[in-house]
Amino acid sequence: MPLSEHEQRLLDQLEQQLHAEDPKFAHALSSSPSRSMSTRNIVIGVLIGITGLLVLLGGVATHLIVLGILGFLVMGAGVYVAISRPKFSDTPGAEHKTGNGARPKQKSGFMNGLEEKWEERRREQ
Repeated sequence: MPLSEHEQRLLDQLEQQLHAEDPKFAHALSSSPSRSMSTRNIVIGVLIGITGLLVLLGGVATHLIVLGILGFLVMGAGVYVAISRPKFSDTPGAEHKTGNGARPKQKSGFMNGLEEKWEERRREQ
């Protein structure tokens, strides 16, 4: 079911408000391709996992427990690399990671308007 123009505008305003108040959280929720899993990380992780599996099988074949444990750890590292997200960020403003506590958070006019409408509805009941 598509949104009406009014609902779409409200949704856009809420999104802008979220980006203004908490850009880190908004960026974490965004579904931009830069935040998705990296093909490079998946390939490298799979190769590390296969290497770990071979080391694990070598440890089992030679009855060396230490080699088997090492292979298991390498496999775990491969899975970690495969599912990890890229470290780089191409979003503007990402270099401003240090927050300044001097600026107090204020509610926007949009949020004040919503609160006023809510209070009006409560008074009418």
